[in-house]
Amino acid sequence: MVWVIEVCDLSKRYGRVVAVDGLSFTVRPGVVTGFLGPNGAGKSTTMRMMLGLDRPSGGDVRIDGERYRDMRHPLRRVGALLEAKSVHGGRSGLNHLLWLAQTNGIARSRVRTVLEQVGIADVAGRRAKALSLGMGQRLGIAAALLGDPPVLLFDEPVNGLDPEGVVWARELFRGLAAEGRTVFVSSHLMTEMAMTADHLVVVSRGRLLADTTVSEFVAESGTDSLEAAFLRLTAGGAR
Repeated sequence: MVWVIEVCDLSKRYGRVVAVDGLSFTVRPGVVTGFLGPNGAGKSTTMRMMLGLDRPSGGDVRIDGERYRDMRHPLRRVGALLEAKSVHGGRSGLNHLLWLAQTNGIARSRVRTVLEQVGIADVAGRRAKALSLGMGQRLGIAAALLGDPPVLLFDEPVNGLDPEGVVWARELFRGLAAEGRTVFVSSHLMTEMAMTADHLVVVSRGRLLADTTVSEFVAESGTDSLEAAFLRLTAGGAR
């Protein structure tokens, strides 16, 4: 199987507001693809439609040729972190992961493995509401990794992480891609994307501005940094 994400002419309207406007791009395995854009660019809405949480106004998303909502045991095929705090506050991190494992036919032993992988095994018994934002992010990443899936989606995953945690997350994403997985990471942080991503999908106001490698994106802009290239492109509008 080639675990490719195919986004085809995807659109989302809320009344007169167009949040996503005809996006088409492909996310391939073996590289970290950065989903880059300012706040309000439509990144989170796009990722919610990838996972069937929002219904598109037009277009479609297929992961290995199938819609997410049609997958059996989806956590074993696609792992995702969209909102770190979307966990019942009274449930411990350990019980949250055990519940997810049970619903997707995942062995209990895998829960301990991912807790150790993300570095929160020693606080897994705490209630989710007692976790810091950074620990909550790590719990969300653990949930994404739980089914050992070939496709991983992360929406602003380094929010709340300390500098050491940011470096850890960067190395994790690049390591997952090196294993041949399809890794899609959204961010509005240019410096972090420059050090994490191999390929970029750049959006603004719900429209695609660029779909290219990081090096090509910077070179084509005539600047010397990803941030400068992004600011030049967004100032000029969609191309």
